[in-house]
Amino acid sequence: MDTSSVLQALRRESLDIYNRLHSIADDAAFVVHVHTFYPNIPLVPNLRCGAWYTDPAIASSIPAYFKSTDGHNNNWSFNLRRPNLHLLPFIVEHNSIVLVDSTRAGKRIPDALSKTVPIWCAVVNRAIIRRHPGPDKASWDNALYTPPGAVSAQEHHQIELRIDAWAEALQRSSFELPALPAPLRPFWITPATTTFPTLSTSSNASFLPVICLSASRQSDDARRPHGFAYVQGSGDDHELWSMGLTPAHYWRHTSTLLSASRSELPELVKTLILSDSARELPVSIDEGSLTKIAKVQGRLQIGTYRDVERAGWAKDLVYVLLPATSEVPMPTPGPKFMTIPLALRIKTHLNQTILSRAVPFIGSELAHGRTVCIVCGGEKPGKEGDVADEGVAVLLAALVVFFSDEGVYIGEDTAGALENNEHTSDKETDDTDSWSSSASKHMKIPMGIDKMSIRTRLEWVIACRPAINPARVTLKRLNEFLLSGEHVRRCYIVT
Repeated sequence: MDTSSVLQALRRESLDIYNRLHSIADDAAFVVHVHTFYPNIPLVPNLRCGAWYTDPAIASSIPAYFKSTDGHNNNWSFNLRRPNLHLLPFIVEHNSIVLVDSTRAGKRIPDALSKTVPIWCAVVNRAIIRRHPGPDKASWDNALYTPPGAVSAQEHHQIELRIDAWAEALQRSSFELPALPAPLRPFWITPATTTFPTLSTSSNASFLPVICLSASRQSDDARRPHGFAYVQGSGDDHELWSMGLTPAHYWRHTSTLLSASRSELPELVKTLILSDSARELPVSIDEGSLTKIAKVQGRLQIGTYRDVERAGWAKDLVYVLLPATSEVPMPTPGPKFMTIPLALRIKTHLNQTILSRAVPFIGSELAHGRTVCIVCGGEKPGKEGDVADEGVAVLLAALVVFFSDEGVYIGEDTAGALENNEHTSDKETDDTDSWSSSASKHMKIPMGIDKMSIRTRLEWVIACRPAINPARVTLKRLNEFLLSGEHVRRCYIVT
């Protein structure tokens, strides 16, 4: 067999779902072992990979969103679009957390745990010192800590030089930073760790431990005595091998999946996915309920179709529905709503159709004291994903146009202009396009807004729903819509 054939065989073996699931089970057993050593410290999966290794029966329902790309060499970053500040109250409550993740062959610790999390700890510590100065902070250890075996001294130094700038950016942001009782401090555990660190989790400890647990073992011997080839970091990039299976499916049917033969497994996976879809099983740990934007007292809400199905259609809400397909549930028994189908070409459709129709509609409803909920994404059972970018863009546009930088409603000025165009039916009617076109011509964009205004609103949204992370192209289109002159915006109006 030539080299090319060998490489192809190895690739097929690494993508084999039988090998992957059994490797995940092998690694998950180590996570359980660590949990028995720290039974009072909650397990927090670092999405998406970490959810494969954390049994929901023992794991926290609060996930983390630390990305390895923020720790890649020469690409180090503290990303304000992934600040993970929702973890801070949880860490304070339990005095520690165990972050679970994994990495593919070649490393013992993923960059997310070896660099992104250490950056996060140091930046948050220094930002809190700036935001909440006081004599109690004088003794805080706010140094950068990285695992020596995974991060060289030179790379550590290069990261250290950037920490203060990132901390200043965080403390100047609109994010709330709680006054932590002690600084964060990362620690690392891998399957090669022989002695687990003994940590104090009392309320008067000198630091709050953030234990970074890398679940997969680094091994040159891919074989196991139980008949499968071990694949390090099997949970990574599961779209390539899982056949639609998600961590939620896996943990619901672990014993069934692991007892199936290699030949039985593909058909079994299809059957289980269909069965779980009928039961409306959540497909990911971060699926929840409709999200109220706290900064504006919940007057604007956002969520997926799956979220609103779980919550139920509320008669006291007005909905802006952005379906990707025609086969989506509709509000019953009939709250007020506007439907704007999505299109493949977001570049033009977002500005020309979605924003120009949705924003004036939202403005009219807000002007009459109503609460508006934007629903986008999650229509297909068994399909992963949070709110689609178009829904986030509509929400951000409404926050910019109708609320001040302090979150105060400023839409009264548009109420008179929009009142005569109000869509009054309890159901969507055929005149929605003409209504939104007429209303758009009267829509006023507040003076003085800029990219920082949009960034601040995005921070409000991320603080309430951390999984939201719109693409740069979406934000670029939103900037064009909001920051262009009125004569340019008129070109977007549907006629």
